Amino acid sequence: MPQAYIGVDVGTSSTRAGVFDEAGNLLATARHPIRTWHEAGDIVEQSSSDIWDACAKSVRAAMAEAAIASEAVKGIGFDATCSLVVLDRDGEPVTVSVSGDRQRNVIVWMDHRATAEARLINETQDNVLRYVGGSISPEMEMPKLLWLKRHLRASFDAAGHFFDLADYLTWRATGSLQRSTCTVTCKWNYQAHNSQDNAGGWSAPFFQRIGLSEFVGEKYARIGTEIVPPGTRLGAGLTRAAAADLGLIPGIPVGASLIDAHAGGVGAIGGRDGSDGTADVCDRLAYIMGTSACIMATTREPCFVPGVWGPYYSGMVPDFWLNEGGQSAAGAAIDHLLKSHPGHTEASAAARKDGLDLIDFLEKRIIARAGSASKAALLARDIHVLPEFIGNRSPYADPDTRAVVAGLDLDTDIASMERLFVAGLCGLAYGLAEVIEAFAAHGVTSRIMIMGGGASRSPLVRQIMADTTGLTVALPQTKEPVLLGAAMLGAVAGGAFASIGETMAKMSALGRLSEPTAEGMADFHRRKRDVYKLLRDVDRGSRAAMRGFELAV
Repeated sequence: MPQAYIGVDVGTSSTRAGVFDEAGNLLATARHPIRTWHEAGDIVEQSSSDIWDACAKSVRAAMAEAAIASEAVKGIGFDATCSLVVLDRDGEPVTVSVSGDRQRNVIVWMDHRATAEARLINETQDNVLRYVGGSISPEMEMPKLLWLKRHLRASFDAAGHFFDLADYLTWRATGSLQRSTCTVTCKWNYQAHNSQDNAGGWSAPFFQRIGLSEFVGEKYARIGTEIVPPGTRLGAGLTRAAAADLGLIPGIPVGASLIDAHAGGVGAIGGRDGSDGTADVCDRLAYIMGTSACIMATTREPCFVPGVWGPYYSGMVPDFWLNEGGQSAAGAAIDHLLKSHPGHTEASAAARKDGLDLIDFLEKRIIARAGSASKAALLARDIHVLPEFIGNRSPYADPDTRAVVAGLDLDTDIASMERLFVAGLCGLAYGLAEVIEAFAAHGVTSRIMIMGGGASRSPLVRQIMADTTGLTVALPQTKEPVLLGAAMLGAVAGGAFASIGETMAKMSALGRLSEPTAEGMADFHRRKRDVYKLLRDVDRGSRAAMRGFELAV
């Protein structure tokens, strides 16, 4: 019987499941939406029960499409956004919402309610903060936990378990309370390394300084006492209850999890490139672009890059260090730009008539007009976008940054929307270039950038990124590197391969490369980046000028 592995990916708006064979070939996929509550004040909440139900529906649908027997599945892995899940001691939901609704027990990664708490933590200047680029983000878990303690004390005290969403999924699947090195190191300030100035593990002085000494007193029972590498086989595999939910067989091995972007990195950066040698993961940058974007670089030695998360030991690839830059709004920024344009309704109707989604429809028209993906950026000559609608994650670590658009006119047609779309893509590319330049200034260099996530399928996006950064942009051979990375966890847990490194070499490969930069376009992007920097100055200056004029509510 052929062997199969399942990867489950929980993104911001949906869950997806993918079924792969032992060579990494995709056999089937399925998707199911997730319910999300949005409230004023950057509040974004979800339900862990709803998410698990969506996972179950996705797995069942993917297995039905693959038309294989459950007995063929030899391992399963999960990845998810770095959202905070709160449960009581019996594993039931505890509300994180001021509404008191128990369903709403997940603070989503993009929820920025804890910005003030992040500032308080950063003011401690604790040594632990060296390993998040010097500044913790409100998207991480410690600010969120401190917010809960300060604003919803009853929920904080009632909690029996605080999980990163990916670890919640493996707990739900197996009953194991083990946490992944990836989640706790990258989002919970766990120190996976030992050094002369670092004993490793959880830092009691850090928790005491930031006002979360409860975790020290209870010996970290609610946040994780056993930390294991991604792909580690958890418990006795799928429990009977989880297997019944997923439509699978009890006991199927389940691997310790990854954060969603990191699963994309694992599914992409170790791929075969047609040469006889083994891929050097330190020569490859992973750029995973979805609702947000993560820019991940792997090194053999720790490199400290101000404003960039990390270095994290074994944060993605075991025994390597990880630096993780990012953009808080990527796909979300483009969606918001397009929805705000007066031509959105007309363009959406025209796209539906052609049987395309809006992005594909616009891109097809744009490349036809420009003649090439590289030259298409010229459409945005007179309109410029700083697309940071919910802050700058890196390299400035400024959650208060906001978007700026310059060059708008009164045009309302689809051609005007196309110009705004291309300008938004350029803005994202210039933010990416700033992170790559920060990497390089501190010894983190790469030759090739492997792009994953939904936007990676766009030739226009890939080419603008290549032309701006000067790097060759490659696609993974698989269309679903994030799902593949999750499935790799199941392959390691199931014993098909001895390590994540071996699994990457056996189950993944590189595909299409970006085209050479068209003549004159590198200079065009340099000039346009100068305008982008002016927009950043406008944002900073305007905030400084208006400081102190807050409306009391």
